[in-house]
Amino acid sequence: MTRTLYRNARLFTADDPAWAEALVVDGDSIAYVGDTATAPTADEEVDLDGRLVLPGFVDAHTHLLMMGDALGQVGLTDARTLADIQRLLAEARAADPDAPVLRGRGWLFDAIPDGAPTAAMIDEVVADVPVYLDANDYHSCWVNSAALAELGITRDTPDPHGGRIERDADGEAVGILYETAAQQYAWAHRDATTTDAQRDAAVERVIEAYLAAGVTAVVDMAFDDFGLAAFRRAAERRGGALPLRVAVHWFVPNTGDDEENLARVARAADLAAEVASPWLRVIGIKLVLDGTIDACTAAMGHPYADGSNAEPIWPADRLATVVAAADASGLQIAMHAIGDRASTMALDAIEHAISVNGERDRRHRIEHLEYAAPGTPERMARLGVTASMQPVHSDPAIFANWAAQLDDERVDRAFPWPEYEKAGALLAFSTDAPTAPYPALANMYVATTRASALDPAQAAVHPQHAVPLERAIAHATRDAAASVGDGGWRGRLAQGCAADFAVVDVDPFESGADALLAARVVRTVVAGRTQYEG
Repeated sequence: MTRTLYRNARLFTADDPAWAEALVVDGDSIAYVGDTATAPTADEEVDLDGRLVLPGFVDAHTHLLMMGDALGQVGLTDARTLADIQRLLAEARAADPDAPVLRGRGWLFDAIPDGAPTAAMIDEVVADVPVYLDANDYHSCWVNSAALAELGITRDTPDPHGGRIERDADGEAVGILYETAAQQYAWAHRDATTTDAQRDAAVERVIEAYLAAGVTAVVDMAFDDFGLAAFRRAAERRGGALPLRVAVHWFVPNTGDDEENLARVARAADLAAEVASPWLRVIGIKLVLDGTIDACTAAMGHPYADGSNAEPIWPADRLATVVAAADASGLQIAMHAIGDRASTMALDAIEHAISVNGERDRRHRIEHLEYAAPGTPERMARLGVTASMQPVHSDPAIFANWAAQLDDERVDRAFPWPEYEKAGALLAFSTDAPTAPYPALANMYVATTRASALDPAQAAVHPQHAVPLERAIAHATRDAAASVGDGGWRGRLAQGCAADFAVVDVDPFESGADALLAARVVRTVVAGRTQYEG
């Protein structure tokens, strides 16, 4: 076992004391953090040239296979008009004319006239093959006529529970699939036609990208059999280990049948017992309670600006049944709840589970919380529920459409992270990649400025909701690790903790937050081993 001294550095520990100048790694754990002068002897030394060292980032909410796929698709987030989108699609088709399908991701509703995409808009530039374009929030899929035909969607195709096939005045599908319609048609077809080799390539892309971003651990929020098999193969290719730590929540959709829903919970509990290595483990279930504010599919306590509203994907009684069963099985429950009606339902279900199963240590989670009712942070703190939030979702470059859908005083309480800090709720930061960019440092820029990492020319929005850099990084490292029960040994640079850390070429604590946009991770260490150097 090699003992290594990393010296001549500025270490932000996310612990007490917050700063140090050297650490010693013994095997896969940290043996010392402090001054260089008092560091114990080591077998080898690494001079870090005064660079910043951070605990390894923990992306506490991501979608691994989807992110790996997205890294190989046509990126549309920067397209600000329909013409821009059409140009990118035409260029992609011309670059690969033999491809049997064209896939893109990241388009924004406010780039489309009236926020109403149609198949005809895609057909104008690509009509000869099916085209599937996932929205930036990954809750809608925009398709062309060839894709509608491939999916077998006609005027007689029913809307699935919790979703909608958008139709024209004559009842014909126009080319946009919302929520579970995207899942059950577009995504199901994608899963059925993707090969293991393609999934393996996606896994390798996502591992490479995360390590280069200083991310040492991830929490997948919609794992399934395809993902499990792909990451098991990735571990087998490496002799049983992975180069970063993967914890996952098994996706449990609302099937409309209590018996089937409970069977899926039971399957997740069996997998949690079976898949429990230090590198890959099933820790809980994921439930999606509503959609997104951008698409007016999030369940709100009061209507949107246009007078519409959306029903929750899970009825309250069915949700309570599943949450109580999962809680009784010792599973962590993560619930997607963007609207205030959905997050209130989530907390009601957790309180029901506590009343049924009794008091014990538990740490359930609510994901996103983009708009929650006043008093929600305090209620979460009382119940021990983690607030899992994504700074990059508040980026001003994509915020205008979000604000326009509410267009009232609710906009002023968008993504109010300090409310959760003040209430004492555990706050874990993440990216929800690929619905937003995965780089951890850019995420920290948005968190600490409320300015845009996508378009720095944009003015900050709601700077009163920003958090200081040291707290932002702690939420993305120490608290993100704690959100999956690992707070005692990961996410901090402290003696006895896992030797997971990242070395950054510039120090935004000294240079200012703008440095986060240009900073690069030059070394990522996981379990004491350098997994990335660049």
